[in-house]
Amino acid sequence: QVQLVESGGGLVQAGDSLTLSCAASGRTLSNCAMGWFRQGPGKERDFVAGISWTGDSTRYADSVKGRFTISRDNAKNTVYLQMNSLKPEDTAVYYCAANSRRYYAGTARASYEYWGQGTQVTVSS
Repeated sequence: QVQLVESGGGLVQAGDSLTLSCAASGRTLSNCAMGWFRQGPGKERDFVAGISWTGDSTRYADSVKGRFTISRDNAKNTVYLQMNSLKPEDTAVYYCAANSRRYYAGTARASYEYWGQGTQVTVSS
């Protein structure tokens, strides 16, 4: 079993930057593909970014490409999401998720076994 805890959310203005962290306990994340998802008000929980076990492969939703960067530090058992040029439409609860069954990060929610509790990001215009 793995526990994931997100942190770093908050209220920012459009154009600002924010870095989210996802710290794990209970098992190592070094053999888990990791993903970030978000759920805006009244919306589905959507894929944002994913990273492979070693970090050699990343993927992003089209809406965040060029603005967000996912990274990981396996020694610290932590995954990050650097968010730049934030927009009001980025407002959502952000969740990290772990998939121990695949090397590469998928985009489907169902492929992830473990989830954090989420952290709120609010971007004002």
